Amino acid sequence: MNSHVTPGLPRVSLAAYAEAMEVNFAPELQAKLDQLVKETGLPVEELIEDALAGYTCELARTREMLDSRYDDLKSGRVKPISRDEILAHFREKRAAAQRSPGGS
Repeated sequence: MNSHVTPGLPRVSLAAYAEAMEVNFAPELQAKLDQLVKETGLPVEELIEDALAGYTCELARTREMLDSRYDDLKSGRVKPISRDEILAHFREKRAAAQRSPGGS
């Protein structure tokens, strides 16, 4: 199995919950899962476990990035941008795009 493992996160086997837990998916997602089972030959439990492992890994990386950015703001290493500055920036970008050839 090609599972993603994130240091510090416990490894939980979906198979351990198979008897105690039933998960129902929207028909579109169920059809995609069924197609992946056919294409890969892997059991649906393994596909879901890998997907959740990847999701939790990405979530942990996102959390670390947000914490780091917050620390940068809190320490003063970066200066926050005001709402007015952001709006002015995007208004200027829109105006420049409208002035350029092919701009709408």
